[in-house]
Amino acid sequence: MNLDDSSIGRRVREVRSWRKISVRVLAGLAGMSPGQLSRIERGLRPVTKRATLEALAAALRVDPAELVGKPYPPSDEQSAAARSAVGTLLDALEWRLGESPETPSRPWAAVQADLDRQERLRLGGDLAGQAELVPALVLDLLAAVAVPAQRRAALLALLRLYDNLGGLLLALGAPGGTLLAVDRVRQVAEQLDDPVWLAVAEWSRVQRHRGMNRERQYRLAVGALDRAPATHPETVGMLHLTAALSSAVLGDVDRVTTHLAEAEAVAAAMDADVSPWPGAGMMLFGRTNVAIWRATIGAEIGEHAWVHDQAAPGLAGISVNRQASYWVDVGRTLLADRHRRGQGLAALLRAESVAPQHVRHNGYAREAVVNLLGGGAPSGAARDLRGLAWRMGIAPTG
Repeated sequence: MNLDDSSIGRRVREVRSWRKISVRVLAGLAGMSPGQLSRIERGLRPVTKRATLEALAAALRVDPAELVGKPYPPSDEQSAAARSAVGTLLDALEWRLGESPETPSRPWAAVQADLDRQERLRLGGDLAGQAELVPALVLDLLAAVAVPAQRRAALLALLRLYDNLGGLLLALGAPGGTLLAVDRVRQVAEQLDDPVWLAVAEWSRVQRHRGMNRERQYRLAVGALDRAPATHPETVGMLHLTAALSSAVLGDVDRVTTHLAEAEAVAAAMDADVSPWPGAGMMLFGRTNVAIWRATIGAEIGEHAWVHDQAAPGLAGISVNRQASYWVDVGRTLLADRHRRGQGLAALLRAESVAPQHVRHNGYAREAVVNLLGGGAPSGAARDLRGLAWRMGIAPTG
């Protein structure tokens, strides 16, 4: 594979040329200088921030997923298995609540056992394992909803499963299916007719909002905050974190500070880092996750000093995907400082060791690796870098 084929800049140039837009015009639409855009297109400046990626996607009128190259060609057996399951995952979403699949109902205990297994796979970052298990579970739960004694438990499990299915499709490069999954979450919440779960459904919608209109995402988050019951503060905390991230992409540091402080206050008042409430398991809200979000937001607003000076939070109690997200964001922030590229690469390698499938599907991690291969490799780390690139399915020609 030619390195140029893996870069966001190459895809920006292709779409710009296809739309017959000049560098100067596109730069103006995206809010950057022509020189900055030219360096991005030539692979001399990596796209490491959501704000840059989303501004270019909006100016080109494409989904950000198209510019990061998703879906990625499989780089290993697990990635191939996960990618090949996308069609089946989308098929599972075609079934509507109230439609009963023409399959024999399984014993509820067996369905619950597979739900527990699926949750372990989710927390363990196994995309392929989840993709194999989820479609059949959706049908199991749709059938169980029709059984009065199982209805509420099945609806609660189905709501969480649909939200997880949306995240899977987003990770695997099928963002359109994510929107349908969010709609299914809302339908289930309406059947539960409980303001707590309706608030969770609103959070799911805000969280999965595609990066084409961050101001709208912010307004949705604030509106949901006004309606969220105080009985389960986890939803309130996660909405504040989402509002903080959308504000970071928009460059509104004052709003970032306000919402981060609110989220931290909610987390500090909780007894457990992740509460036993089922909705909390979806969100993983707590002090650890707030620290991870702070790293993500710090990477977005260029808060390099914060990342340099902070020790890693205790991550053991959180899912491996969230741990990997932390190390990816720390890595791409450190890589922006040419004096700390060795530390940045080490952070990416640590993320991969924790959740390899998650990191290999992360567009920002891939962009960082492409940039390092193009001439920014830290001294003495060429072997580690090339190994990471090979496992991601990225390799320079020659």
